[in-house]
Parts: sequence; structure tokens; C-alpha cells
Amino acid sequence: MNEENFTAALAALFSQRQDVLTGPGDDCAVLDLGLPVLLLAAVDQVISGVHYLPDCPPALSGGKLLRRNVSDIAAMGGVPTHALLSLAVNPLEESWLLQFHKAIAEECEKYGMSVIGGDIAKLFTQGEVLSLSILGTVERDKLCLRSNACEGDWLYATGCFGNSFYSGHHLTFHPRLAEGRFLAGRFTNAMQDVSDGLLKDACRFAASSGLALHLDPDKIPLRRGVSVAHGLTDGEDYELLFAVSPEKADELERSWNFPETGLSRIGQFQKGTPGHVTGLEQVDLSKFNTGYDHFK
Repeated sequence: MNEENFTAALAALFSQRQDVLTGPGDDCAVLDLGLPVLLLAAVDQVISGVHYLPDCPPALSGGKLLRRNVSDIAAMGGVPTHALLSLAVNPLEESWLLQFHKAIAEECEKYGMSVIGGDIAKLFTQGEVLSLSILGTVERDKLCLRSNACEGDWLYATGCFGNSFYSGHHLTFHPRLAEGRFLAGRFTNAMQDVSDGLLKDACRFAASSGLALHLDPDKIPLRRGVSVAHGLTDGEDYELLFAVSPEKADELERSWNFPETGLSRIGQFQKGTPGHVTGLEQVDLSKFNTGYDHFK
């Protein structure tokens, strides 16, 4: 099953109310309820044996679940506010559940969020399926969408890429919330987080904007010992990709005030087949998937 084609077909099944400004296809849905700010909504999950190893401590799996949802809010230029939890767990151990929820509570304190409800059920196979729905807000002039990149815009990235899972980064990352707020409305209104792989998510970004993309593999920031191919395809990085006009690029680089977060200009949006990427002809991707496929 082709993930991109199937999810596009699913999205076409659902009619949208007039208050849905952006529906399926971006990091968050965007609702316009006639308020001074827009409402953001998203849902994501982590599964034992898929997103973390079965012996992972509940505090780490809980922290990852919360932060990966916060990363979606960051990509929209927003602020997270509320969350709902839905858990299916086997065995139903009170100590495990308490540690998990304590980690969620501690993460929520960091971001000023409230957990406002949820559900717990027994899973009749070993392991856990952990789901979180997140709500947030964003000012109208700060809203960032994947579809807002323009021809000629530079593609920038925060942080570095590759070997997230085995290095442990996927359990300890920090969502680029402050960076997203700094960028939104001032330097960009086109942004996306990277979870399924730099190449795959960059292709989605370009396709949503109806543009092609030229990537410069020499400019892609990599974790120590990581090849360009792995940096492009490993996934679980939780960094931001964003489009910046040439007129604002120099100012952005001068005013970047996040010394612990790298900033790299890695490509440029171009006229061409939507989602088509050039510049990687010398990178051997023959043994790699383009990124994580949720249906394989």
C-alpha cells in the first residue's frame, strides 16, 4: 500500500465544515472559530517495538509521545495548550502507568499545557499503543503551512540529522518550539517538522507548495559518523524545515539567537514537478527507503 496515495484518498472522503481552515495534510489541522487566534489540533501515537524498544522506561516513552506532538505545534508557529491521552497497554501495571503519566505531567509543566482527559484500555497482545491528541493556538499572521513556500525561497533546517534511533536522540529531543515562534511570521509562514526522514518530509513540503526542490547534500548537517544517505532517510529527527525568501535570509542568519540549535541553508525551492528533488545524484540511495513508511 502506498502511504501517500492512500492518505490522500482518505482525506478526500471527509467533507470539512466552514470553520476548518486547514484539514488533513499538514502538521496540524487549523480551525477558525472567529477568535483572535486560530486553533491547532493534531494527534500522534507511539507503539512499543516500533517507536521505542519494548524495555524502554515509561518515563521516556511518555516524554517522547508528548514532545513529538509539541513538535507538530512548533511547525505551525504555534503554542501548545491542551492534550488528551488514549492508551492501550498489556499488562495493565499501575506502577508503569503512574510513571508514564508522571512523565507526561512533567513535560506539560514545561510547555504550560493541561491534560484534560483520556482513556485507558487493556491491549490483548503484549506491549503498548500510546496516543495523544494535542491542541494549541497561533496568531493569524504567524500561521505556517507546508503549502506557503514560494519559488526561489531558501530551504533551511534546524539541528542535525541521522541515527536518531540508535543514538537515543528520538527519546531525548527537544521540540523546536521557541525556534518556531521566533521564525513564524517574521521570517517564514512555510514550515514543517521532520519525523519521517529529511528527504521524505522535504518532498512533502515541496509537493504541498506545488514546487520542486534542489537540495545541497554538502550542506545537510549530520550527526557524528552519519552518512548523507542516512541523514536523508533515517527519520525521528524532530527538527524544523522552513522556507525563507532570499530578501530575509541574511537577516535571519545574523539574528539567529539559539546557540544550541544549528541553522543550515540546505536547498532552494524551484519551479518544476511538485515534490521532485534534484541535487542528490551523487548520493547512493539505492539501499534506502526515502523515509519511514507507516504502512510497512
